[in-house]
Amino acid sequence: MMKDITILAIESSCDETAAAVVVNGRTVLSNVISSQISLHTLYGGVVPEIASRNHVERVIPVVEQALADAGKTLQEIDAVAVTYGPGLVGALLVGVSAAKAIAFAAGKPLIGVHHIEGHVAANFISHPELEPPFGCLVVSGGHTHLIEVEDYGKFEIIGKTADDAAGEAFDKVARAIGLGYPGGPKIDKKAKEGNPDAIQFPKAVVDGSPYDFSFSGLKSAVLNYLNHAEMAHETVNDADLAASFQKAVVNVLVEHSMALCEEKGYKHFAAAGGVASNSTLRESLKNACEKRGIQFYVPAPVLCTDNAAMIGCAGYYEYLKGARSGWDLNAVPNLRLGER
Repeated sequence: MMKDITILAIESSCDETAAAVVVNGRTVLSNVISSQISLHTLYGGVVPEIASRNHVERVIPVVEQALADAGKTLQEIDAVAVTYGPGLVGALLVGVSAAKAIAFAAGKPLIGVHHIEGHVAANFISHPELEPPFGCLVVSGGHTHLIEVEDYGKFEIIGKTADDAAGEAFDKVARAIGLGYPGGPKIDKKAKEGNPDAIQFPKAVVDGSPYDFSFSGLKSAVLNYLNHAEMAHETVNDADLAASFQKAVVNVLVEHSMALCEEKGYKHFAAAGGVASNSTLRESLKNACEKRGIQFYVPAPVLCTDNAAMIGCAGYYEYLKGARSGWDLNAVPNLRLGER
């Protein structure tokens, strides 16, 4: 019988300082997240310098809490996994530095993990029965990808955004409406009060790339709508605007995803990333998959947003493949999916 592999994981790519202890990739013993939302709300978005300084203050207490919650000591850990990209360079450096120091002091292997691969891996925690290959929609603040998960840690990118990511569009539109930060959850909540058919917004098509996305035009259409209303002294119904914008985003994400499933013949399809916690997107993808006899997977909402459990899961499969990082591991803020 194979020995259990216990991974201590650290995540600090943006504005959450997180640590987790994960056994065999799918059993989460602890998952501690220290959020900075209250710090950045004042500025309407993440301020990199503030994020980095807060990570410095929080990373060791969060790691200690994760070990305590799991009932594990550093000596019982088999490896230390850490997000090294993509993300904010200063924020990433804090997590990477802490992970290197802990791994070196404890005499444990160090494993650098790709943040987006972590988001995909979150599905393995919520759905232990899921195995590659399958199709996956990755939607977050910085990424919108349609990918084929060929194997653990092996991906083919089939479609991506040509400009703004879906989460970025949510944040910018939320700011324009006056809903504040974080934009995704605020729009999701406000949209429940509105009529999604009140305003018809455009759906962008990228010529020659049927699986690529473009949300910049949609964002501009919302801003133009607001500007026109202001000049005409018309009252804007924020709930209708949020619901109509959200519908335009979700429809494109679902349509592209289902077109890919039909072309590739996928019987399993997953969603991942922070925007995958959006209630309308989750429900729409679930219904679309059910109509086509496709099994749909999405992580629990707490595992969609940035967390270290997903990094521990992805790190476990890297560990099994023999991947080890050197003490020269550095932050790579623009790391692309599939790069090492």
